[in-house]
Amino acid sequence: MTTTDSAVTAVLDEVTALVPTLRGSGPVAEERRWIPDENVELLDKAGVYRLAVPRRFGGLDAPVADQVRILGEIARADTATGWVSMIWVSSSWVPSLFPDRAQEEVYEGGAVRVSTGFTPSGTLTAGEGFYTLSGSWKWMSGARGANWGLLSALLEGPDGTPAPFAALVPFSELAIADDWHASYGAGTGSSTVTAQDVRVPAHRVVSLIEVLGGSTGERSNTGATGRNYAFVPFFMAQGASALIGSARGAYELFLERLPGRGITYTSWSDQSQSPVTQIQVAVAANKIAAAEALQEGWLRRLQEHADAGTSPSVEERGEARGRAAFAIQLAKEAVDGLFEASGASVILRDVPFQRYHRDIRGLSLHALFAYNTNQEVHGRAILGLAPDTPFL
Repeated sequence: MTTTDSAVTAVLDEVTALVPTLRGSGPVAEERRWIPDENVELLDKAGVYRLAVPRRFGGLDAPVADQVRILGEIARADTATGWVSMIWVSSSWVPSLFPDRAQEEVYEGGAVRVSTGFTPSGTLTAGEGFYTLSGSWKWMSGARGANWGLLSALLEGPDGTPAPFAALVPFSELAIADDWHASYGAGTGSSTVTAQDVRVPAHRVVSLIEVLGGSTGERSNTGATGRNYAFVPFFMAQGASALIGSARGAYELFLERLPGRGITYTSWSDQSQSPVTQIQVAVAANKIAAAEALQEGWLRRLQEHADAGTSPSVEERGEARGRAAFAIQLAKEAVDGLFEASGASVILRDVPFQRYHRDIRGLSLHALFAYNTNQEVHGRAILGLAPDTPFL
């Protein structure tokens, strides 16, 4: 971590010190289908939920590269806690694109946890200075501990054509279903959230297309602030950080488990002496290192644009999606390889590695992180073709 901000460095140091505690909570999170409340409290106290909050509201306003390093460290400790923290921190940056009045409401405490439903599975009806929101959003990671929901819904335009908008709603006005029963990512609490005729002030509703473009107007923090990132590349970077961090955690667990293990039905009484294992470990280490190197490139590009007050080109946005997904694929392959090298006992519940393996495979299926889809988007950008998606 290269930041010169002592407050941000202190957050990283505190998170690193919490690694044993967070890692030990994994089985509990799976059992209750939600990370322990203690994890949330410890990370809140460490300052994690202030990372993306603008400094004028008491936040740390950390650069994306610093956010990513801290989120990756949490994921190294525990996959579910890392994923939820990534969702909360990346989503808590999005209100900075809303009008000032909305920012004041969301950020008033200096720390905030925002869960996001970007599939427009709700409807908005216009009123006088407000909108009425109804609908349900599945897969809302972190719903059980979030302060605010960032929800996408369709609003009918003057010509009758529906368009997607994003609404900020306090979670106290939403219902959370107890319907998260998953074999992968079990501890993330990604439940269905429902709004029933919720009244949302007009300043907390903006065009989703404008959010994706990074410009919604009616806000003072515009231009070359160093924090006006392009939304999708920003989210891709955050998501990749969680999965690369999980791969690093799995790699550590594999090495910790290796001493004293042999390879059943072979002459190898010490697995680490086997050339096959040596190759498997090296391949995994290099795939994780390659993923981290790809990550450094797009983080640098994101920051350069934010510092200059410019917007990435379509080609750069496509590249960000393609390279982030490629890095995620490398991280997943690294863990797969180590899983194959772990022996049959790795499937037992009391072996932590199996949870990392399941979670990284399941969480990497998130639609925005899908490997083939992102390589297609990147390939179209390389070939000068239209991206065929607004999510750039």
